[in-house]
Amino acid sequence: MRIVNIHEAKTHFSKLIDAVIHGNEIVIAMAGKPVAKLGPISQKPPRRFGVLKGKIKIAKDFDAPLPDDFLEDFER
Repeated sequence: MRIVNIHEAKTHFSKLIDAVIHGNEIVIAMAGKPVAKLGPISQKPPRRFGVLKGKIKIAKDFDAPLPDDFLEDFER
């Protein structure tokens, strides 16, 4: 991890971005104290549809009306 001051960060911003692209993290400091971190954005892998196929079962009466005594508990 490289530490640079604000002036150096402004002067060499494109070089710092290039370093980040190659996996480095840059800490930007003001008066010698770290104030910000410049790092790569993590990329989420694309979603894979159907990965749980056959592992989840839905009951045949999933969307059947609920019993009246059960619904009464919600109306109190």
